[in-house]
Amino acid sequence: MKQITSLLFLACCTLCSLAQQHVNVNTTTQLYSAIEQARQMPGSDTLYIHMSSGTYVLDHPILLTELDDRPIVFEGDSIDKPLISAGRHIGGWSQTPQGWWQCRIPEAASYGWRFEQLFINGQRAIRARTPDTGFHTVTDASEDVHYRGTGRIPLYATQTIHVAPSELDELRNMSQAETEQVVARFYHKWDNTSKYIQYLLPDSGRFYVTGRGMQPWNTIRAGSKYFLENYRAALNSPGEWFLDAAGTLLYIPREGEDIATAECYASALPQIVIIKGTAQKPVCHKTFRHIRFAHAASYMPRNGHEALQVAAEHDAAIMIDHASDISIEDCEVTHTGNYAIWMRQNCHDSNIRHTFIYDIGGGGIKIGQTSQPAEGEDVSSGIRVENCILRHLGQTFPCAGGIIIFHAAHNRILHNEICDLKYTGVSVGWIWGYAPSAAVDNEVGFNHIHHIGWGELSDMGAVYTLGISPGTRIHDNVVHDVWSYDYGGWGLYTDEGSTGIVMENNLVYNTKCGGFHQHYGRDNIIRNNIFAWGWLQQLQYSKPEEHRSFTFEHNIVLMNHGEMLSGPWEKGKMDMDMNCYYDVSGQSPKFLGHDFAEWQKQHDTQSIVTDPGFRDAAHYDFRFKHRKAARKIGFEPFDYSRAGVYGTEAWKAKARMEQAELDAFSQLFR
Repeated sequence: MKQITSLLFLACCTLCSLAQQHVNVNTTTQLYSAIEQARQMPGSDTLYIHMSSGTYVLDHPILLTELDDRPIVFEGDSIDKPLISAGRHIGGWSQTPQGWWQCRIPEAASYGWRFEQLFINGQRAIRARTPDTGFHTVTDASEDVHYRGTGRIPLYATQTIHVAPSELDELRNMSQAETEQVVARFYHKWDNTSKYIQYLLPDSGRFYVTGRGMQPWNTIRAGSKYFLENYRAALNSPGEWFLDAAGTLLYIPREGEDIATAECYASALPQIVIIKGTAQKPVCHKTFRHIRFAHAASYMPRNGHEALQVAAEHDAAIMIDHASDISIEDCEVTHTGNYAIWMRQNCHDSNIRHTFIYDIGGGGIKIGQTSQPAEGEDVSSGIRVENCILRHLGQTFPCAGGIIIFHAAHNRILHNEICDLKYTGVSVGWIWGYAPSAAVDNEVGFNHIHHIGWGELSDMGAVYTLGISPGTRIHDNVVHDVWSYDYGGWGLYTDEGSTGIVMENNLVYNTKCGGFHQHYGRDNIIRNNIFAWGWLQQLQYSKPEEHRSFTFEHNIVLMNHGEMLSGPWEKGKMDMDMNCYYDVSGQSPKFLGHDFAEWQKQHDTQSIVTDPGFRDAAHYDFRFKHRKAARKIGFEPFDYSRAGVYGTEAWKAKARMEQAELDAFSQLFR
């Protein structure tokens, strides 16, 4: 494989006098030069930069600015897509007496390059950790605030973490310098916090970390989970690696890996592509087609990574600001330490289509900015994410989400496969409560969202909403297999202040804490959905308010475990009617301890308790064998087979999780 350390020399330039101009580049020449030449070319017609197949290794990100004012199409081969790598090739391996691989990384010793992601033969290697799988448990935690500042979160504090002394046995003989390189990664509720250990008292089962103070609403506490990584004694299992201070990299090979033929990359650059215009002159009319992007890096600062819902502020391999008419088509983004794509500030009328996003350190796609827009400020809008596959996310930041819409409007999330991640599948809105929100008229439809949570974090939804969102519609999605660590593994989740949202024609099943949950909100409409097989309960409601919280009508609720309802439903204000409820055990379901007739004195006066007539709901066939019950409640059948990606069988096959992964997830329900 040909590689270059400084991507993109001009191999061949064929300029046509016709309406289109063409530049050909290959892996022995430089793409940067092609972009620079495009700026010098006369005319404003579309320029095609054709990339030959092979691997292009960057020494700095591809940057497009307001200077790039002509339409440009970056295009590779549709079958053998070229790979643009933000990593560095690792070679020169030798074998140790115990069969491990080792090599020297001179940059690690000379100027302290401490990469945090390593990929061997296209598979993510694991930075040495203990325990190898699963977690240790915090027994207690306390905090000393050194400087509070004026906000709710102290600006500087020390946390004392109490654990079982045996969990620190491997650290006992380490020097202070070695101790300070050990990373503790905490899992608490919906967040992760990662910190370097500052001081250690192994006999007492205590260690200390510093940085910002803990969030008072989500602290590290007794019962929080954690693991330790990045120290030599933790290196003991195939697939693990460790880089020491002297620049020696050690790796324990997996079965079948050959030291002579292995292709190894360490992530180096945080960004692969940066598109950054200005408010006055955005970057417009740029297309990336048939290209693979890989090996973008994430680096943890010395003060660590603080807790942050959906890893909101962490960057992406492809960063886009002040741009319009940007298209990413039939591409791949893979093997990153951060998010895949972020269309952040002032992005409009752009598309991400038929793109495979796999093995990502953060989440998949973010839309909009996280800061509250100023009055009159334009927010990102008109972004369409369609027919994409997002799998195996959250490898660095488990709390990251699949597709996130922050302060952005009029976006469409359609026909995507979103699966195998540790937190929320799709999140819409970024205001907690009833303050004005820019996240309006967003559509989430025909997506297949499944196998999320993995029992690692809590308080998640396959589709999660926040704030006042008139015009937002969540429809025709298939959601299943949502399993949280503790509370909050829901299918559809209207969280704080969710208002004016319509959720209809969704199929939701196999959730830990229920198919639908509203924390608090106003005038949401939940209609014509199928909710089945909740484990603890089928439906949940948390905070009664003086206004109408939601309307729940024409829904089918099917149970085989747990309770029908959880929460203070009797104190809330909601309209519930024309629903069908059924417990397949044959027993009459209880509604907060009441039989159905008693419940109907307050709600569901025209609802029914009966078998809805599905063909084989036990095996997830929710088509009707008869529609007697459906007609009684005015339920309109919908074709849930339309959810997910479309196209060739080969494309659909990419969306399928491996059987071993499915089997591992199914064990969580036992």
